[in-house]
Amino acid sequence: MVSADRPPDPPAHGHVLLAPGRFPGTLTAAQVARHLAAGLRRARPDVPLVELPVADGGDGTVEAAFAAGWGRVEVEVCGPTGRPVTARLAVRDRTALVELAEASGLRRLPGGKPRPLTASSLGTGQLVAHALRLGARRIVLGLGGGACTDGGAGLVQGLGGRLLDALGKDLPPGGAALRSLHALDLRALPDLSGVEVVVAGDSAGPLLGRGGAAAVDGPPRGATRDEVRVLDAGLRRWADLAEAASRRAARDLPGAGAAGGVGFAALAFLGATIEPGAALMLDLLDLAGRARGAHLVVTGEGTLDTRSLRGTAPIGVARAAARAGAPVVAVAGRRGLTGERLRKARIQAVYALDDIEPDAERRVRRAGPLLEQLTVAIADEWLPAPPRH
Repeated sequence: MVSADRPPDPPAHGHVLLAPGRFPGTLTAAQVARHLAAGLRRARPDVPLVELPVADGGDGTVEAAFAAGWGRVEVEVCGPTGRPVTARLAVRDRTALVELAEASGLRRLPGGKPRPLTASSLGTGQLVAHALRLGARRIVLGLGGGACTDGGAGLVQGLGGRLLDALGKDLPPGGAALRSLHALDLRALPDLSGVEVVVAGDSAGPLLGRGGAAAVDGPPRGATRDEVRVLDAGLRRWADLAEAASRRAARDLPGAGAAGGVGFAALAFLGATIEPGAALMLDLLDLAGRARGAHLVVTGEGTLDTRSLRGTAPIGVARAAARAGAPVVAVAGRRGLTGERLRKARIQAVYALDDIEPDAERRVRRAGPLLEQLTVAIADEWLPAPPRH
């Protein structure tokens, strides 16, 4: 454990808010919160706990919304390879939260096998269409964790648009096929007047070129160097026709390259705006309200280091909780923030798995029990046991 400050005396009353992010490849944010809760209930059974897993618009976003009390809707859509999948969206009042990873994510690839040239965002468009049928007037679109590099062409198809080749036939799915795009038929697209679409995510680069969607997202999704060139050529053809059809120049806008170019389609065809994902999600989850009056807020993520300071959800949690007057500690698999950087992040202490388990493989395999073990130190230092009478 590394501390930035000595623990203050806790208030006489209040709860502990558990608001962690995910430990990628190990535990979802909801699982992290459950393990923290299990450990704290054993250590301090009389302290009320509130579990609020957090996300920044990426994988786990709708799950975080469910934990915060949003309604759950399930619908069958096309996965990234065309196979049907059951995807979820979160709803509250007339706002719908749509997560790309639910329908078109890497975890939806059969057998985990990458399909860089043919994976499609079609199912995400179908989720947006379903949200509109439910009467949503605000759609928040989380773009992390996607499997496709299709420029959002599949998103447009899922909303009713048609992509046609020179013979008037529908293009097959995926970014590679876009090289043969000849015309767009957008007559069946829904009327979005009066609907606000917001992309939750940090601004990515442009759609095309060395810093574009194919170059950045293609290799992590299995594309070779030659396939990256194929995808970039397809995205260029797509941009030419999409901008002409939508009458919006979006290819060079910040965020156009997000999620293999799905950001481009959201900007061009949905009139979307882009907001920082962590801040937007914490507002939607009412983090500030839930932190008010808390004894302690516990956040965290797999690796807490200088990259976290760029705007990950746990750093947003810490700053929002500090504004609400609650002390904040963090858990992490590995820790890279100390001293002044820790203080600037508004985190009083970090409890890391690698402090109690040096073996990396065991840390991954036993992450849940190890988190529960860390809660003993958290309880001892920040939640003094009530005196016995």
